Amino acid sequence: MSDLITADLVDLDLPAGDKREVVRSLAERLVKAGRVTDLEQFLADVEAREAQMPTGLDGGIGIPHCRSSAVTEPTLGFGRSTAGVDFGAEDGKPADLVFLIAAPEGGGSDHMTVLAALARRLVRKSFTGELRSVTDPAAAAGFIAKEVSA
Repeated sequence: MSDLITADLVDLDLPAGDKREVVRSLAERLVKAGRVTDLEQFLADVEAREAQMPTGLDGGIGIPHCRSSAVTEPTLGFGRSTAGVDFGAEDGKPADLVFLIAAPEGGGSDHMTVLAALARRLVRKSFTGELRSVTDPAAAAGFIAKEVSA
């Protein structure tokens, strides 16, 4: 298994848009990296999951995620948005930090493990602060990988 997140899966300047556009932008990175085989199937699976319950967390965080037959291995994409994106957080704050979690359909508990590890870090201001100030995609990927696997 390759790394959960790499520099090519990080976009520190997401295009302005709604959550569909932002998720598509990150998902296209997963396709280019060979981690998603069918962009439209993957996006449909993310949208179906999003329809069950919003994936916005208080404090400007979006965590769209799904299991999908189009995913080849557990993957985490990360993007930062200056405009902010509405992921339906209870506090109403648009997300400036977006984590796209992609898990293979038969991947067991992989994506829940990633979600849980990420959720534990997201409550720490030092974690979100670092992600809001990092300027290099490789540094962002390394920081996230180290924190989520710790």
